[in-house]
Amino acid sequence: MNTQMNSQPAGTATNNTELALWGGLECTVNRVRDNYFSQMERNGHAERLQDIERFASLGIKAIRYPVLWERTAPDGIDSADWSWPDERLPALQQLGVTPIVGLIHHGSGPRHTSLVDPAFPEKLAEYAGAVAQRYPWVEYYTPVNEPLTTARFSGLAGVWYPHGGDEATFVRALLNQCRATVLCMRAIRAVNPDAKLVQTDDLSKTYGTPEMEEIATFFNDRRWLAWDLLCGMVDEQHALWNYLLESDATAEELLWFRDNPCPPDIMGVNYYATSERWLDHRPERYPESRRHVYRGVPHADIETPRALATPTPGIAPLLMETWERYRLPIAITEAHIDANREDQLRWLVEIWNAARKARQQGADMRAVTVWALLGSYDWNCLVTECRGYYEPGPFDVRGGEPRPTALATLMRELATNRPLTSPVLQGEGWWRRPGRFLCKPVATRTAVADIAIRSQFKSHVVQPILITGATGTLGSAFARICDKRNLSYHVLTRQEMDITDPQSVEAAVNRFRPWAIINAGGYVRVDDAEGDAERCMRENTLGPTVLALACIRHQLRFMTYSTDLVFDGSKGAAYVESDALNPLGVYGRSKMEAEQRVLDADPQALVIRTSAFFGPWDRHNFVTQALNALEAGQSFQAAGDMVVSPTYVPDLVNVSLDLLIDRDRGVWHLTNAEAISWADLARRACDAAGVDASRLEVVSVDDCGFAARRPAFSALSSERALMLPSLDDALRRYLEAMQDRAHGRDAERPGEAAHYAS
Repeated sequence: MNTQMNSQPAGTATNNTELALWGGLECTVNRVRDNYFSQMERNGHAERLQDIERFASLGIKAIRYPVLWERTAPDGIDSADWSWPDERLPALQQLGVTPIVGLIHHGSGPRHTSLVDPAFPEKLAEYAGAVAQRYPWVEYYTPVNEPLTTARFSGLAGVWYPHGGDEATFVRALLNQCRATVLCMRAIRAVNPDAKLVQTDDLSKTYGTPEMEEIATFFNDRRWLAWDLLCGMVDEQHALWNYLLESDATAEELLWFRDNPCPPDIMGVNYYATSERWLDHRPERYPESRRHVYRGVPHADIETPRALATPTPGIAPLLMETWERYRLPIAITEAHIDANREDQLRWLVEIWNAARKARQQGADMRAVTVWALLGSYDWNCLVTECRGYYEPGPFDVRGGEPRPTALATLMRELATNRPLTSPVLQGEGWWRRPGRFLCKPVATRTAVADIAIRSQFKSHVVQPILITGATGTLGSAFARICDKRNLSYHVLTRQEMDITDPQSVEAAVNRFRPWAIINAGGYVRVDDAEGDAERCMRENTLGPTVLALACIRHQLRFMTYSTDLVFDGSKGAAYVESDALNPLGVYGRSKMEAEQRVLDADPQALVIRTSAFFGPWDRHNFVTQALNALEAGQSFQAAGDMVVSPTYVPDLVNVSLDLLIDRDRGVWHLTNAEAISWADLARRACDAAGVDASRLEVVSVDDCGFAARRPAFSALSSERALMLPSLDDALRRYLEAMQDRAHGRDAERPGEAAHYAS
């Protein structure tokens, strides 16, 4: 079956033009029991018309955009509320962005229907016809997003409504969605004969041990089912004909698709790091979470990057498989990965290059879609709960107003065919790096992907990050995490670079040619500073100023650290970035003056205020000392009248690096966002660790014998965004990391980022 398009969204590509960049808005409205989970309510787009201009600024020519049945007409067409799409669809058109309208996105429709309702197809088609009547100029539609994937989650895995757990429910949900797609396009084309179908689904591939060949073959046949049905390719000769009949499909309804084909005008393929799977008949070799039983066969089912010693080639050969099977135009309709920022960038470039490679090999590749322009919530639990797990995209909405990330810059460069400028692109993503495995890696003969990133850069030189404070808690944490994230860096000792000496700084910059400098060192002895003010001011104020000036001269990014001790505690509530500063001691004053001098000199600099470190790599932090003492049956003193904001160092470093890569600037407060006394922090840690806290002695700050005055309440919040996970979550991961270290393991593998909303 080969149905070519007569036209395409403005700016999309044929083999004679450039590959187009599209965007996508995560808009899932899925149902779990009687609860609906709406991504647009959570990401704020439901109330922000100005997002349309933000999207257009990225250079996208088309956008997958929702006019969802559940939101627009939950009680029927007669009571539909069109005000939301009435405002937004024309706004997109006016800005030169073609909408690809979606009607169901991982949903099951309003409460009066479901994916297994025999009337579901006709009901959705009625709504589709009403949408076309309302917007007769709209040309591109995805009536049902990912019907196969949605059927698996709703009818087989049972995580979404109607929570089926058998093959018959899966097949019924799939057939209903595919029939609905045919009827929707029929209703739409009755209004607009030129309307085009962009049909999306996950582009998966399954590999496995020889013992798993039968199941792997079945999964590889099943992945095409939705597209095969729409293309009229399912008849008695189809590989899954008997399976479909055994799963309560009738020959009549299957052959209906053959007699009423509705082939996609564009094949929309979605691809994730989890799309390619490895099946192993030895489940005991793998983590419990990856062990399954299917058709009575115990096995492991694990994403290939976590299992295979040699990475698979990635999406490029899968695109060619799709082209050879259907000979229809193809667009990658979701390109996204949940990872730290540099790996999000690397993933997009790898996908983009794979699409270009497929074009060169003869496939009619039209576009690559950057998914989740506003990020997404709780996909780590398949949107079955509101846990607050947030994955940023080109915009980060954790602060309310969307903040552009480095992905936005990359999109604009791709859209305008400019050289790629991010210095962190030159490196392999976590899915190709050592340390990614969840088991002993399996040797295979698969080829490594042709990533081909370097040729697109202005420079082929790998530029590092220079980090001061080689022997400190923060500097050593940066070194460890830059290693994990495959970021080039040098941590410098005082002998290699004296930050208070302009000539020494200039020599280091000329030697290492960095793209950024992170000041993670300085004078840290708060009490000693009262009698050593000159040295404290030199290291904490002059040093950052010298570094900032060097960064201005060499056009480098600069990030430095400040403290909660720039505040006096009189507010009695958590401080935000714009609150007035009034330090009580020399140390706080040195940091306050550093902030002022750095930002006066370089408004593009990034100043991170933080507080009360704890982490798995430093034995001298408060949480570790408290747990060690109390677990050993010793007494431990902690102030009960001094309130701070504890900060888990790995979270601090990871988010700081993301902000640096995003080219963010100004003052940010980064802590784990809870105001708590030192004594209560010790209790909380003991509760989490199961340690007896009865020997904890709660004292007043006056009894602690500090030489320097400290604010009674110096907790930090943020008016920009709460970027770090909760304290409870941080304590849980801290304890896991400590346990893993005790057993010679490392808890945090590449690709396991912690991205949480407040």
